Amino acid sequence: MKQQILISILLVFVALAWAGSFVVVNSATEEIDPISLGFLRFVVATPLFMIYLFISKRNLFLPRKELPSLIVLGLTGVTFLYVLQFTGIHLTNASTASVLINTNVLFIALLSVLFFKESLGIRKISGISLSFLGVLIIIFFNNSLEEFSTDNLFLFGSLLIILCAFCWAIYSVVGKRLLKTYDIYTVTTNALVVGTILYIPFVSFSIIPTLQQITWASWMAVLYLAVFCTLFAYSGWYYALKHTEASKAAVFLNMIPLFTIIMSFLLGESITVFFLAGAILIIYGVYLTQKS
Repeated sequence: MKQQILISILLVFVALAWAGSFVVVNSATEEIDPISLGFLRFVVATPLFMIYLFISKRNLFLPRKELPSLIVLGLTGVTFLYVLQFTGIHLTNASTASVLINTNVLFIALLSVLFFKESLGIRKISGISLSFLGVLIIIFFNNSLEEFSTDNLFLFGSLLIILCAFCWAIYSVVGKRLLKTYDIYTVTTNALVVGTILYIPFVSFSIIPTLQQITWASWMAVLYLAVFCTLFAYSGWYYALKHTEASKAAVFLNMIPLFTIIMSFLLGESITVFFLAGAILIIYGVYLTQKS
């Protein structure tokens, strides 16, 4: 019982760390372009994971035959994921992005039906339908307005976040096969290495000017994203998964948009009735999908 309480506390802090990332990214991208910010996060975080593998005496690399799968993991779990996510946050806002990204659970459910022949019951269908209704409400009733909106940048940013959620679903489905055979930290670290390398073309022309003008505040944002949101949060999440049921741990992920909304509100971001209605539909729909 005591261990379960400690795991629950750990998962709350993991959710807080990931919730804070949306706020930090939203603020940091006012000074540094979002794509460079994502790259710097993994330039710092990836070596930390490699050091952890070395210290814990785990295998540093996966077999060469797994390279195609690692390329998919690197692209969907690092490169495309954070190019889309950080740009999407910059074009929308922290609370909107944190709610929309929760749709990854729905995409995972749909992909699991296609690739693992899992059943799609009434509850799952209801959950997916409610969540996508919430997505439409948030996208078209712009969070910053109390009226119907088709603002191009906000709409584009919202679509980027949804694509980001789809990338994470692909990462999760492909990773599920590898995790049956290999250590979870080895798989993750290898995906981070490949993803960071594949990220380079996206920043080849911008990274030098970015480094020349980056402020201490932006470096603090990079360190928060690398240390707390990547090293601590990923390690805490994996530890929790090892010691409790995945379905129980996943419930804590629903706290992320809630924490982000509270943080954003305290920092002055406007929260409308339409946004809250959409957020409730998405979170409840995700809950139904997870419980199915």
